[in-house]
Amino acid sequence: MIIEFYTRKRCPLCEKGKAILAELQESWEFEIIEKDIDTNDEWTEQYGLMIPVVVLDGEELQYGQLDKMFINEALTKKIHRI
Repeated sequence: MIIEFYTRKRCPLCEKGKAILAELQESWEFEIIEKDIDTNDEWTEQYGLMIPVVVLDGEELQYGQLDKMFINEALTKKIHRI
């Protein structure tokens, strides 16, 4: 599984989100691809007010204040669909 993590520098919510994903990696096997929205105008336009944004295998999962339990449930559902 691949999680795209849209973020930017000096973003406290992004730091919290990154910590949540790191905790979840202890239980789940997934790759995190971190994408700084400030390096791409399209990402900035799409996600500028929403970051951090978690995209799981191409599906926007959650943004803003991330919830560990919600993401964990989404990973569980994803595994059961495979």
